[in-house]
Amino acid sequence: MALLTGYHLCGVGVAGLIFVASARIWGKRHLYLLGTVLIIVSSAWGGAAGKNYASLLWARVVQGIGLAPFEALVNASVGDLYFVHALFGGAFFTPVIVGKITHTIGWQWSFYLIAIFAGVLLPLVIFFVPETAFVRPGDQTSTNSSSHHLNDDLELSPANQSNGNSNPSSFEEKENHPTNHATGPYPPPKATYLQTLLPFNGRKSSVNFFKLLVRPFPLFLHPAVLWACLIQGTLIGWTVMIGVVLAAIFLGPPLWFNEVETGYMYAGPFVGAILGFILSGLLADWSTKYMIRRNGGVYEPEFRMVLVAAQLVFGCMGLYGFGITANDVGRYGWFLPDFFFACEVGGMVLGAVASALYIVDAHREIAVEAFTCLLMFKNIFSFGLTWGAYDWIVSAGISKTFYIVASIQVGICLLSIPMCKSSLSPFRDKKVP
Repeated sequence: MALLTGYHLCGVGVAGLIFVASARIWGKRHLYLLGTVLIIVSSAWGGAAGKNYASLLWARVVQGIGLAPFEALVNASVGDLYFVHALFGGAFFTPVIVGKITHTIGWQWSFYLIAIFAGVLLPLVIFFVPETAFVRPGDQTSTNSSSHHLNDDLELSPANQSNGNSNPSSFEEKENHPTNHATGPYPPPKATYLQTLLPFNGRKSSVNFFKLLVRPFPLFLHPAVLWACLIQGTLIGWTVMIGVVLAAIFLGPPLWFNEVETGYMYAGPFVGAILGFILSGLLADWSTKYMIRRNGGVYEPEFRMVLVAAQLVFGCMGLYGFGITANDVGRYGWFLPDFFFACEVGGMVLGAVASALYIVDAHREIAVEAFTCLLMFKNIFSFGLTWGAYDWIVSAGISKTFYIVASIQVGICLLSIPMCKSSLSPFRDKKVP
C-alpha cells in the first residue's frame, strides 16, 4: 500500500517539471484548470476502483499529476501579485480526518469527498482565478515566477560586459518576442472579464519549451541547489517514511490502534508544522538582524542558513527520538513517538524555509529552475523511500533504521558549514547553462 503514496509523489515530481516549463511560456491559469479537473476525475476513479489495486494505483498517479500545478505554481502566483515569499505547508491534519472517514463510512469516501470538494472548487477556479503572469510594457520579462524578472530572454550588452556592469537596467533584449506583447510605452488594453476566463491569453516568453524543460537538470550539480535539495528534500522524505511505517507500528501489537486512533497520531505533526512556521518566522528575522549587526551592517544571503541549526536540533532530535520510542511502544506508549514525530516535522519546516529563502536571496536569477529541482528531488526521493522503507525497517529494526536516518540528516545539516565558508565563491552568481 505504500506504493500508492510513492507513485502519487512520482506523478507530482514528473508532472511538476513539465508544468513549470508550460507556465513560463503560457501562464498558469490553464494548469490550475487542468489540475482541478484531473483531481476530480482521479478521485472519483480511486473511490470506484474497489479491490482493483492496479486501477487504484493509476488513479493515484493521475491524482499526483493533478496536484502538481498547485504544489509547483501557487507560490509563484502569490509572488506575481505580492512581493512576498510563500512556502508550502504540510497537510498533516488531513490523516486525522481520513482515519475517522475510513472507520465510519469506508476508505472509498476519502476519495469521493475529494472529488466533491474539487468539484465545488472548479467553478471558483474558472471564474475567480485569472492569469497572474503578464508582460510589462517595454519590459519583455515575464513575472511568471516567484523570483520575478528572471531574464529568460535577456543578456548583458557587449559594452556592459566589457566594463563589468551587471546592473539589471543594463540588460538588452536577446530574442524577438511574440508580437502580441506590447512594446510601446503604453500598456495594452485591459482585458474584458470574458477574456480573463480564457485558459490562455498569449505567450509569456519566446524561449523554446524544451529548453525550459531541460534547463533545471544541470543545476543539480550547482552546490547551492544541491545543498537546498538535501536540506529540504531529505527530511521531507524521512517524514513520508515515518508515515509509511506508522500504521504498521500502531495498528498491531501491543497497542492495537484502529484507523481512527492511527489517524489521530497526525495531530502531533500538524501542531509541529504550525510551530515550525511560527519559529522559522521569528528566527529568520531575529537571526538575520543579529548577523547583520555582527557583519558591520552588511547583509549576506548565507545568514538564512542559521535556521539550519534549529533544523539540526529539532529535526534530528525528532528522528532519533522517534526511533527509540517507536521501537518499544509498549514501554513508551503513543505520546512520545507522536511528540518526536512533531519535532521532526517542525525541523522539516525550518529546513524548507532556510533553503527557500537562501535560494531566493542568493540566486534569484535561477530561482525558478532551482525550485523546480527542489520539487523533483523531494518527490522522487520520497518515492524511492516508499519502495524500500518498510522492508528496511523489517530487516534492520525500527531503532537501528532511524539511528542511520538521523545520522545521515546530521551530516546533511553540517554541510551548511562549508556552504557558509564559501559564501563569496563564484558559485553565487553563476547563471543557468
